[in-house]
Amino acid sequence: MSLDSFTHSVDQAVSGFFEPIATWLGEVVFYSVPVGGTELPLIVAWLVVAGLVFTTWFGAVQIRKFRLAVNVVRGKYDEKGSAGEVNHFQALTAAVSGTVGLGNIAGVAVAVSIGGPGATFWMILCGLLGMATKFVEVTLGVKYREVHPDGSVSGGPMHYLPKGLADRFGRNGKTLGKVLAVLASLMVLFFGLFGGNLFQVNQSYAQLVSVTGGEDGLMGGSAGALFFGVLIAALVGIVLLGGIRSIASVTSKLVPAMAGIYIAACLVVIAVNVTAVPEAVATIIEGAFNPEGVAGGVLGALIIGFKRAAFSNEAGLGSAPIAHSAVKTKHPASEGLVALLEPFIDTVVICTMTALTIVIANPASWAEARAGESIGGVTLTSDAFATVLPWFPYILTIAVMLFAVSTVLTWGYYCMKAWTHLFGRSRASELTFKVLYTLFAVAGALLTLQTLIDMADAVLFMLAVINIIGLYLLAPVVKRELDTFLAFVKRRDAGLDTKGDADQEPVKTTV
Repeated sequence: MSLDSFTHSVDQAVSGFFEPIATWLGEVVFYSVPVGGTELPLIVAWLVVAGLVFTTWFGAVQIRKFRLAVNVVRGKYDEKGSAGEVNHFQALTAAVSGTVGLGNIAGVAVAVSIGGPGATFWMILCGLLGMATKFVEVTLGVKYREVHPDGSVSGGPMHYLPKGLADRFGRNGKTLGKVLAVLASLMVLFFGLFGGNLFQVNQSYAQLVSVTGGEDGLMGGSAGALFFGVLIAALVGIVLLGGIRSIASVTSKLVPAMAGIYIAACLVVIAVNVTAVPEAVATIIEGAFNPEGVAGGVLGALIIGFKRAAFSNEAGLGSAPIAHSAVKTKHPASEGLVALLEPFIDTVVICTMTALTIVIANPASWAEARAGESIGGVTLTSDAFATVLPWFPYILTIAVMLFAVSTVLTWGYYCMKAWTHLFGRSRASELTFKVLYTLFAVAGALLTLQTLIDMADAVLFMLAVINIIGLYLLAPVVKRELDTFLAFVKRRDAGLDTKGDADQEPVKTTV
């Protein structure tokens, strides 16, 4: 049996077994209700409402403290001797690399195809609301992280749910928190293996094949797939061995590079069509409040925009706090402020640039997609760039590769923390995980396993339900941490001595 036949058989067998489970799970997690002639997934409403609640609770912290957040990233308020493994900038880029990916390229194209240009406006609004949610969950991630004897750090919902609930509600809270921590770990691990690893490798390989002659080209066939899979697995394995310091070192270079390449290409298209910019902006605003040809009208455009943003920036899902928890700081809220920049970069900047480029370029494939003749995706985005840059598919391939590798690396770290929470931090346990994760990277080039990827999406958004309940219960803790950090900033700006500040977080060392 050839390798192609074997992988096809595996795909069919897996799909046949898991498809009923994936279908049922997707129907439960992404359950939708009819609203104004369109369908509203309740999980999207859950995420958006959380953003609205936390924006109100913390007095629009994402707007009032945006400049402070930038200064923290720049290192203005760093403190020597702080526990942690990476600086604020590295923590931010590591987390951003887990959210910025193919969804920013293909997902946005789908949004403006189904929801029209107006979906862009609502996407931006949802991204702004998500900044507040990200601030809350990351502050808790740092507050309740664990610093191990070797100096490494573990954080995320599997830590702040049990510890935070125990702090607020005693023994009953501790018991509930432990159960939620196990569930959170399982959900992060499952999504990371299939959505954060296998899917990313699979899609980047597909893009590489498309620009190298297709199935009959240089990278087509099982041999090319195996070579690509092994190459990615080797790169990922080497970086994973270095832990978060190594991952942060790589992503702090990859993220600016991939974002720079992509945004530069967007700006080229916009610059060539600069006279069309005012009309495009007007079209987006008009489409947000008076859309034509969109199911559900204004509400339909709003739902599509919110859905795209919620799925893109992962605010409230509990994944980003795992990376941010490794930051060097004595004040948890400092990294919470840094984290609120993440949805801004992912959704407000990169997703909006993609949408604006498509609206301005107005490729023929977009009109076909809006008419229902095709489905907008990465090819639509590529067509938009090709109106000005005919060779763009090659640049897009590089961007996709960078997006994919950085996402695989970051989710490898997330999965590692989930794995060690479940199975311990022994050397054998960590090595077992790293081998397993690299094997999944190889499989990503050979297999699609779409059914398991669909399940992984559902599982990750199940985590949002658990996580946001915890965020509501622990919001008063975040409020105290923010007040503490702002008082520290005030003293530092006044030139007062802050060296005697005690750690503001109860760092608990575990064996």
